[in-house]
Amino acid sequence: MAHWLLKTEPADYGFERLLEEGSTEWTGVRNHQAARNLRSMQPGERAFFYRSVIDPAIVGIVRITRAWQPDPSDPRWPAVRVEPECRLPREVPLRAIKAEPRLADLALVRQSRLSVVPVSETHWRILCAMAGLEA
Repeated sequence: MAHWLLKTEPADYGFERLLEEGSTEWTGVRNHQAARNLRSMQPGERAFFYRSVIDPAIVGIVRITRAWQPDPSDPRWPAVRVEPECRLPREVPLRAIKAEPRLADLALVRQSRLSVVPVSETHWRILCAMAGLEA
């Protein structure tokens, strides 16, 4: 199973809101590479929930619950459904991610503007450990 990282700006949609709502459609992706990543997601796969812009950090884990369908706001683009799995015991700040040499080739570091990125199994384990979780 693949792992992912989903970025959002807290003013647009925060992890607290996802916890309150219980699930959401991950919509609004308008980059072709990020859209290809959404189309690759399968139910049951997990993703890090990444808060961007203000105090950027990985703050939680979500589970993909429905494969892609057309984005209701623009059917030319994909959307997936996600549910919160857990808040991380420790947030993993971007500065800590960039400081970890084993994460130098993580797409979040290499392609910082991409909003949906794959996360390798190795990177997933490293990031979970940094967050205080067992992978």
